[in-house]
Amino acid sequence: MTGDRRAVRTTPSFFEDLDGQLGSERGPNGEPSVNDFQVFELLRVVEVFATRWNDLPPLIPGRSDYRILIASGMLIARLAVVGQLAADGAIELIELDIDEQAGST
Repeated sequence: MTGDRRAVRTTPSFFEDLDGQLGSERGPNGEPSVNDFQVFELLRVVEVFATRWNDLPPLIPGRSDYRILIASGMLIARLAVVGQLAADGAIELIELDIDEQAGST
């Protein structure tokens, strides 16, 4: 590791997205809850943004201050997280999109 680690923080809009997509309790078929996401997925997402910011693709062509992570999670089939480079050099997680049933038909 080269020491190029950025501070990462979440924004209210990120948690609004999370609350809007997952319930406060596990679903009847084992669907993950908000707490499950925070325990099993969020730390991994933060780590990627903290250590691999420059490797993530830009969200908007020509705008390197917005990057997107599209990944599979431990409990979530697919997730997309948008990060924005703040003026102080930290990364702010501003948007979350969860696809719990990716690939199912």
